[in-house]
Amino acid sequence: MTFSMPVRLTALAAALVFVHSATSAEQPKATPITEAEVNAAQQAWCDGLVKIGKVHKDGGDAKATAAQIIDDLYDYKDGKVFFKPTLAFGKNTFRSTKEGALSYFVGGNKDFPEDTGFALKGWKKVTYDNNAAENGVQIHGDVAITMGHVFLTDAKGNEVMVEKTFVFRRCKDGKLRLCVHKSALPFDPAK
Repeated sequence: MTFSMPVRLTALAAALVFVHSATSAEQPKATPITEAEVNAAQQAWCDGLVKIGKVHKDGGDAKATAAQIIDDLYDYKDGKVFFKPTLAFGKNTFRSTKEGALSYFVGGNKDFPEDTGFALKGWKKVTYDNNAAENGVQIHGDVAITMGHVFLTDAKGNEVMVEKTFVFRRCKDGKLRLCVHKSALPFDPAK
């Protein structure tokens, strides 16, 4: 049995429509990122930093807690992460792997001997602002950019201000995760 060209193309077109509709049904359309989601993701980062320190102080498994928080907040699993932590320097300035990020937060990794555990410093309160522009948040499709400060308060009430740039992307599971995290102490011309 032979088919004319239009019949073959119609069958091919029908098959493509079927495959496309089946694929589309399996992958729901991503909803646009909202500013509220971006702020919630930033607050989760702040809360996560406090939680790691509290678990450590209470004698719990700070490393496991930090690993879970990194999985929840950073896109190491499905993507690439550009992470330049506040106190990182030298050959380990940039943390492109989960292992490097984990070491920064809890220390104890021989490949990152300079790390003392930033999250283990006992931060009692961590907050942020987005003040690089009117609201400090830009949303571009499935990516959101924030710039501003993080304020870290220690057990004695001393506050440290850090400048931050966070870039979040919507991951396959619908969650926002960091794909860029750059933080640094403010420039001091006297130093």
